[in-house]
Amino acid sequence: MLRDPEFKAEYDRRGPIFALVWELVEARHRAGLTQAQLAARMGTTQSAIARLENARHMPSLGMAERYARAVGQRLDIHLQAAE
Repeated sequence: MLRDPEFKAEYDRRGPIFALVWELVEARHRAGLTQAQLAARMGTTQSAIARLENARHMPSLGMAERYARAVGQRLDIHLQAAE
């Protein structure tokens, strides 16, 4: 599928979203929390967590920070050299 130029362009565009959401979900799993439990800690709904974890849109930094704190982590952002 990555040989298709349109698919690859969309994949590359959304790559950072996938990477961040993957880390968030992995942190939730390591914390042993369900989406509902995490939502309760964050003062939101399970459906809001599900939307955040579907990787359709980049979470806001504020939401990512709240998520990180709720799973006992901290948000740490780095810039990397372009390839």
